[in-house]
Amino acid sequence: MSRLEALGFNADDLSKEDLIFLAKTAENAERFEDMCEFMDTLVRMGGELGIEGRNLLSVAFKNVIGARRASWRTLCSEEGTSEKLIEEYKAQLQEELDHICKRVISLLETNLIKEDEENEGQVFYLKMAADYYRYLAECETSNEPTSQKAADKYHQAYNIAQVKMQPTHPIRLGLALNYSVCLYEIMKDEEKACLLAKDAFDEAISKLDLLDDTDYKDSTLIMQLLRDNLTLWSSKDDLGDDDEN
Repeated sequence: MSRLEALGFNADDLSKEDLIFLAKTAENAERFEDMCEFMDTLVRMGGELGIEGRNLLSVAFKNVIGARRASWRTLCSEEGTSEKLIEEYKAQLQEELDHICKRVISLLETNLIKEDEENEGQVFYLKMAADYYRYLAECETSNEPTSQKAADKYHQAYNIAQVKMQPTHPIRLGLALNYSVCLYEIMKDEEKACLLAKDAFDEAISKLDLLDDTDYKDSTLIMQLLRDNLTLWSSKDDLGDDDEN
């Protein structure tokens, strides 16, 4: 029995509008595992999600993975005499992280990322795939291939964003933020990370007059995170970098 069936629903009886409604309801109820199931089913139906659908997809999996990433960081900081027990617990959590990340990546690469398209939707999906490759790399003991996949997806998305989107667009800024964190934390290329973050911040500052009122809060928040990271990195006091997620 699938999770959707366990919840009492038959996928064949649900329209896209039904699944959007259920995803919103699950979000309001903070039932994010259910929200992931509704959005997974919606994506597999095919077709473009639109802005609302993309955001719901991101929110659903971000909440599920976010809690586990926080748990992973806590376990990695644990010290004591029961190292074996901690390692066993970490292994269990790593398995959960691995499953979620690969589920999201497969969903994106099979259904949503189109190599022949260069638009806002593709930037969003490529960035999301890169994020989940980065999350995989954070907890893998041998993560070079996964790290490179994350960097490649960010690079591909950023190349499109620079052509198709304004420097102040929140998706482009969020992409620059997470890409620079990947370069700094995962790829260990501090110089390139700082240059990317600085260029993104400076370009956005120079185009503030083009910033839409509806995007003002999101864009300026991400710009502040870019600046905070630059300050942190320049001080070499690596206390944990901010990303959009």
